[in-house]
Amino acid sequence: MEMDYTRKFSIQNEKDPEIKEILSCVYSSLQEKGYNPINQIVGYILSEDPTYITNYNNARALIRKLDRDELLQELVKQYLRD
Repeated sequence: MEMDYTRKFSIQNEKDPEIKEILSCVYSSLQEKGYNPINQIVGYILSEDPTYITNYNNARALIRKLDRDELLQELVKQYLRD
């Protein structure tokens, strides 16, 4: 069964500043521990496996506060904005 319409996907997000703060903290924690932060965060986003994120500075617990859809939406918005 083929659909002839485009479905809309929408997330209302007022958490943009919180997302940025959490990602910055997680990025710094990964970097301080000697990991490549971009690779680790991408691994987490793709798999939702929290072991990609270090426990250092409570980074793993912080990133788990974020919904993956909200996180992806914010990343795409920021990428296209720049």
